[in-house]
Amino acid sequence: MTSKLMKATRLLARTALFTASLLTIPSAQARQPAGFTRTDLQRHDLSVGGREAVQVRVDIAPDKAFGRHTHPGEEIIYVLAGTLEYDVDGRPPARLKAGDVLFIPAGTVHAARNVGDVTASELATYIVEKDKPLLTLVK
Repeated sequence: MTSKLMKATRLLARTALFTASLLTIPSAQARQPAGFTRTDLQRHDLSVGGREAVQVRVDIAPDKAFGRHTHPGEEIIYVLAGTLEYDVDGRPPARLKAGDVLFIPAGTVHAARNVGDVTASELATYIVEKDKPLLTLVK
C-alpha cells in the first residue's frame, strides 16, 4: 500500500472506532433529565465472571427527583453533599445527608429526590452484570 492510502485507512479505522464508542454510551446516560448530572468515574471488570464495578458521581439540583428505576446488580451509595430522600420498595423513605450511606439490592425498584435547597451529590458504586443497561426506568 502507498503511504497516503495507509494513512487514509488508519484515519477511517480510528473514525469508525470513535463512532462505535459513541453508540455504546448507555441510554440512561444519553437521556439525563434536567437538573441531573451523571459523571462516570471508573469502570472495571471484576474477578467474578460477567460482573463489573462502576462508579458514578450523581449531582441533583434542588427540588429534582429521579424516577423509579432498577440496576442489574447492587448499588452502594455514599452521599457527598446535600440531603437526598430515597424511596426504596419495601422500606420506609430514607432521608440521607452528607456522610450517610445506603445499600440497594440488585433489581430493587427505587427513586431519589433532592429535598434540600442546594445541589446534592452522591457517589454511586454499582456491582453489576456486564453488557446490561446500568439503569432501567420503571413505570
